[in-house]
Formats: sequence, structure tokens, C-alpha cells
Amino acid sequence: MRIVLRMLAVLLAATFSQPSAAQRAGTLIAAEPVVSAPPTMKAWRVRYWTTDERNRPIEVSGMVIAPNAPASAGPRRVIAWTHGLIGIASRCAPSIGDGNFTVIPALNDAIARGYVVVAPDYPGLGSDGVHPVLVGVSEGRSVLDGVRAARGIPDAAAGTRFALFGESQGGHAALWTGQIWQRYAPDLQLVGIAAVVPPTDLPRNFKEGSNAQVRALLTSYAAASWSRYYGAPMTTFGKKSTQNVMLRLADNNCVQANTKPKLGTILGILTVQRAIRNLDISTKAPWGKLMRDNNPSAAAIAVPAFIATGTGDVIVAPAVVRDFAMRACALGKSIRFLSVKGGEHATVARTEATTFLDWIDARFAGERPRTNCGSF
Repeated sequence: MRIVLRMLAVLLAATFSQPSAAQRAGTLIAAEPVVSAPPTMKAWRVRYWTTDERNRPIEVSGMVIAPNAPASAGPRRVIAWTHGLIGIASRCAPSIGDGNFTVIPALNDAIARGYVVVAPDYPGLGSDGVHPVLVGVSEGRSVLDGVRAARGIPDAAAGTRFALFGESQGGHAALWTGQIWQRYAPDLQLVGIAAVVPPTDLPRNFKEGSNAQVRALLTSYAAASWSRYYGAPMTTFGKKSTQNVMLRLADNNCVQANTKPKLGTILGILTVQRAIRNLDISTKAPWGKLMRDNNPSAAAIAVPAFIATGTGDVIVAPAVVRDFAMRACALGKSIRFLSVKGGEHATVARTEATTFLDWIDARFAGERPRTNCGSF
């Protein structure tokens, strides 16, 4: 009888520790048509299942955008657009409004070329829970499961072949998605990664960005996120009043293009700027290890990659991006590197969007990638 009871206990434990079939990673929960989509497009705000770093199912959101015409033959090619840092509050999610239609570079062109664009929000944006900003596995899993979930929308006609295109935090997300793709989502076929102004060495990124005010805001985002997600101590940043300012900055500010920050935000940033002026958090436990753990790996690039920066980038230092590309080249990876003269952090993905799309076209066409390793 005891043996039977033990076996029953084991079976019950196994049953309740596994997600149900309905919660399986990549399963579409809901797809709400977006009536405000441009005439050439049809779009859906989606919710779907992914998994966190402990393999627990979590619900996340995003948007899927497709041509407003029947698919001509077979499943459509997919571009997963991974957005840049827009904040850590749930209300900052790009799928909530119509921002994706204007923020995604060359979206009209991508749709005209027949692509389905999958735009994940990442965990904690548009959904419950903490947004793990610049946490690679979290980003990557939500992107891969977004591509999977898009296949659950019949009118999108999304296929399993996809490319990654992202800027800033999204460049980091694109590299991490490529890094975990083969073991996490072998049912998908990744053809290439376009990572624009990506943070690739977080200890250096937090030190070498030349705009001190932006660095203070970014540090506030990371501090609020990682203190809640990892339990990293806010005491690293000094007195309680400074910690509270950092938390308010992170919780109350979404990044919005062409808008001036409020006076309170400016004063808060100046407070944090002074507090962290002589602080190198990469030397503080556990912050330094967490940064290093979330660096994308040049050695793990498994497909051709297009890595780009701009000489005018004051947020992600161009030298850090170039050094990552050089390491990947030294490891024999297929790398195309682009440095845009005068290009700024927020402009490179847009001014060079046609170049990135042409490169992605070539990856789907199976053309042999041309690298420029050794010439930069």
C-alpha cells in the first residue's frame, strides 16, 4: 500500500509541476484585431504563453502585423522586431497604442515585401510582473514564443522561418534570441540577426555612454528592475532618498520620442546623476555578476549577423559595439559591421532600414553572406 501511495504522490507532483497543454510556451491565448492599422496592413494585439527563467509559464503580450492581402503561396516569412528600451512599467508596452506602426523602421516597406512582423512587448510590459530589463533569457524566450504564437493567427499566415531585427535593448534581445534559439525553439528556423546599436558589454555600457543624464535614467531602470527581479540590493546606490528617486523615475517614465521630460523628471535625473557619478556598479556584488551573466555571447552567434552602430551614439558607446563585432569575427562568425558616420542612437535603425531589409531578404533567399571582417 505504501508503494502505491508513493507512486501516486510522484504522479501528482509531476502533474502539478508541469504547465498544462493550454499554457505551453508559444501558445496563442488571444488575438484582437487592431482596427486602426494602416490600410495596407492587418494587425492583432496578441497575448500568448512564454516561460520565465525557472521554466514557469507566464502570459505576455505583443503585436503581429501582416500584409492586408491573402498570402500568395505558402507561409509568409517573419521578421521579429525587438524594440528598444521604453521603460519598465507595464503601461509602456508598445502594443498598447499604435506606436508600433510608426516606431518600427521601414514597416511599410517590410509589409510591402510580404513579411509578417512580430513585435513582442517582453515580459512585464503590457502584462503582469516585473519587466526584466536587459535580461537576455527573458527577452529571448518571449521573442521566440511570439514567433510561435503568430502561427496561431490563420490570416497572418506566418511561417517558421524568421529573421531578427532590433535596436538598443532590442539589439541585445535579438542577439540573445539567436543565442538560445537552437535549444529553446528548434521548431523555428532562424536565418539572420540584425542588431542595431546593441548593448553587448553591460559593465562597459553602463560606464562608457557619454550622456551622463541618459546614463542616470538607464541606471534607474536597471536598478528598479533588477532589485525586484533578482533581489539585488538598492543600498548599492546610497541613501534611501536616492533609492526612492530612482524607483520613481523608473516607475513613472516611459521613453517617448519628441517629448520633453517634466521638471520633476529632470530634477530626479540630476539627483541620480550626482549620486552615481563615482559609482561603478560592475564592481559591486551582485550587480557585476548579473551584468556579465546578461552579456550576449559573440561565440554563440549561430547565423549570419549584421551589427551596426553610429559614431554619434552617446548612449551605447560605438567602441563597445565595434569590439563585440571584432570578437565575433575573430571567432569565425559571419559578420557584417556598419558604422554610420554621425549616426545617433535613435536614428541608425531608421536611416539604414532599407539596407537592413535588403540584407534580411538575402538571408531568406539563401544567398551567401558577405562579411567585412578585417576591414573595420
